[in-house]
Amino acid sequence: MDSISIAGRTFNSRLLVGTGKYKDFQETRAAIDASGAQIVTVAIRRTNIGQDPNQPSLLDALPSKQFTYLPNTAGCYTAEDAIRTLRLARELLDGHDLVKLEVLGDPQSLYPNVVETLRAAEVLVKDGFKVMVYTSDDPIIAKQLEDIGCVAVMPLASLIGSGMGILNPWNLQIIIDRLKVPVIVDAGVGTASDAAIAMELGCDAVLMNTAIAQAHNPVLMASAMKKAVEAGREAFLAGRVPKKIYQASPSSPTSGLIGS
Repeated sequence: MDSISIAGRTFNSRLLVGTGKYKDFQETRAAIDASGAQIVTVAIRRTNIGQDPNQPSLLDALPSKQFTYLPNTAGCYTAEDAIRTLRLARELLDGHDLVKLEVLGDPQSLYPNVVETLRAAEVLVKDGFKVMVYTSDDPIIAKQLEDIGCVAVMPLASLIGSGMGILNPWNLQIIIDRLKVPVIVDAGVGTASDAAIAMELGCDAVLMNTAIAQAHNPVLMASAMKKAVEAGREAFLAGRVPKKIYQASPSSPTSGLIGS
C-alpha cells in the first residue's frame, strides 16, 4: 500500500487507531497489531502514560519506539483546557509535538465546538505543535484550520462512537477536493464498509477506536478494518467506472457474436 506523509513523517498504514475502551492493555496491543496501525491516539486525561507511576502504563504495552503516539484532548470543552492538556502531553512524552486537537461542544453529542477549536489551533500552531484536528464536516471550517497551519484535518463521519458511518459524503468530498493537507475521517465509523467508503471517496486515512474496541471480537475487527482501508485506497487509485443512470453497458463484446 502506498505511504502517507503527515507533518514530514512517512507512514505505511493509512489506518489510525485509538487505545481506549479495550478490556485491558493486552487486548489493546493484540488489536493494534492486527490493524497494522503505526499511529495510535491516547486520551491524556483518561490513560496513564506516566502520570501515575503506581499504575500500569500504556507505554509498556505500546512502546513509543514501535508506535507513533498521537496525544488527544478528549474530554476538553474549552480551548484553554485543550491547550493545557497538550502542553502536559509534550512534557510527559519528552517534547513530542504531533498531537490531535479536539474541543467538544457538549457531553451528549460530543460534536466539535468549532469556535473553540479554531482558537486552540491558532495557539498550538504558534506554540510549535504539529496539530491534527478533529472538526465538523463543514468545508469552510476545514479550510480555515488548514490556513491556520494544521498538518491534517479530521472531519467526522458521524457522531463519536455512534457507528453510524458516513452520513454526509458530499461535504467530505468538498473538503477532500479543497484541502492540500491530509484529510482523515475521524469518528462514527462502525464497520469495514464505512472505512472502505471513506477511502474510496479519496480520504487520506481513517481514524477509529470504538468500532474496533467495542466489537464482539476486537482483534478480528481490527484485521477487517486494515483490509477495508487498503481495499478502499486501491479502489480510489484504480478509478471506478462512471455511474450511468438508467443506462446499461454490456460486459462482453457486442461484435463478432457466434451465429451472427
